[in-house]
Amino acid sequence: MKVNECYREKERKQKISKDTYQQKDRAEPEGYAGGQTFMRMTENNITNADNSKYGLLECILSPQNLNAAFKRVKSNKGSGGIDKMEVESLGDYLICHKDSLIQSILDGKYRPNPVRRVDIPKDNGQKRSLGIPTVVDRVVQQAIAQVLSPIYEKQFSTNSYGFRPKRSAHQALIKCKEHITNGYKYAIDMDLEKFFDTVNQSKLIEILSRTVKDGRVVSLIHRYQKAGVVVRNKFEGSKMGVPQGVPQGGPLSPLLSNIMLNELDKELVKRGHNFVRYADDMVILCKSIRSAKRTMVNIIAYIKERLFLKVNNEKTSVAYISKIKFLGYSFYVNKKKGRLRLHPKSLAKMKEKIRTLTSRNNGWGDAKWKLELKQYITGWLNYFKLADIKSLLSKIDEWYRRRLRMVIWKQWKRIRSRGRNLIKLGIAKYKAWEYANTRKAYWRTSNSPILKTSITNDRLKQAGYIFFSDYYRKVNGVN
Repeated sequence: MKVNECYREKERKQKISKDTYQQKDRAEPEGYAGGQTFMRMTENNITNADNSKYGLLECILSPQNLNAAFKRVKSNKGSGGIDKMEVESLGDYLICHKDSLIQSILDGKYRPNPVRRVDIPKDNGQKRSLGIPTVVDRVVQQAIAQVLSPIYEKQFSTNSYGFRPKRSAHQALIKCKEHITNGYKYAIDMDLEKFFDTVNQSKLIEILSRTVKDGRVVSLIHRYQKAGVVVRNKFEGSKMGVPQGVPQGGPLSPLLSNIMLNELDKELVKRGHNFVRYADDMVILCKSIRSAKRTMVNIIAYIKERLFLKVNNEKTSVAYISKIKFLGYSFYVNKKKGRLRLHPKSLAKMKEKIRTLTSRNNGWGDAKWKLELKQYITGWLNYFKLADIKSLLSKIDEWYRRRLRMVIWKQWKRIRSRGRNLIKLGIAKYKAWEYANTRKAYWRTSNSPILKTSITNDRLKQAGYIFFSDYYRKVNGVN
């Protein structure tokens, strides 16, 4: 790289030895009630780099691991953090500053930048906060996750399916079906309130220290937890001085959440409960409503008193399996076997998305419009293909095709264009001009016999539109 290019990259260099915001040099926790103190963690772990020629931290910072982390971050793309460095500039930055970055981490001088907070709207009108780390921090976090994941995979429960290799939401749903078929028809729908925002950092550090014996790695992870967030160019640290929260959005947060909730998994296994967990979304299945209520009381007490997490009491409840929502699905029993169906909220969300994609205000051309619809419908059905929705999709297709006809009618706009297009599609001349002058509303017109016989289902297919029923049969291999 040219010298002047290196110099320009250096101007935007990630802070290494100096903090952009006030942070303590020591990353280990002060301690918590009933937990591990800083002194105990120091005694049980390697905290001095000189004491280990090649420890876990050196494995994380190995060229092979860092290169794999860089490729993963680059392929994931995403927006930049508070330093405004984008993924496209990451390679050039690392060429110039790789050695100093690695050395600062080995010396314990590296200070992660705060994450940039982004609020994502949720279905219920609320917002989910995501923390976007800088691209350099994303590489370091990814490198840590790549080394720790194989270590913790051996400890994780077989009932945990979220953010784990070769595990999926579909496997979690199939496991639920098996439990329901075996007679477990009452569920505790457990909702952890703002899980990622309320994780007790000291408790998480204690759990990490049981397995990770290189204290430098634990200290580095803790620095990421303490880095804070930036909202509208204003730094926000821990609320009320309580060290809590794992910023959701970085490569490390899914692993840390599984490490924390694995403690709950082990407790449930110890007590002999049947459960399925996907990240912080979990159901515990019981054979009777009485045992489910008793289990809920005991598990809520454990979550609050031992894991220091918050439970949303309004959303946590005991219900028959047909009344709960898990990963967008609901359940029912047919011929003594557990079955999957689409939850009404998932259906409503899908229809709202289709309305948005078929809005005439998005400024898209026909090609873009068709591509967006195709990508959404195929993605949606690939996820919900396990549900028994064959008959439901026929009704959805009727509504969807009517929606398409309405949009096409809007696109024709003028009376002259409408009349000519109807004539081209086979409508008699006098009838075409009569209908082109209609004053009926768009939605009512879209259901008219004239549009149904001119903009037919076959013509919509030929134009490149994909239908729900057709793709559902394709992904499930049925006629």
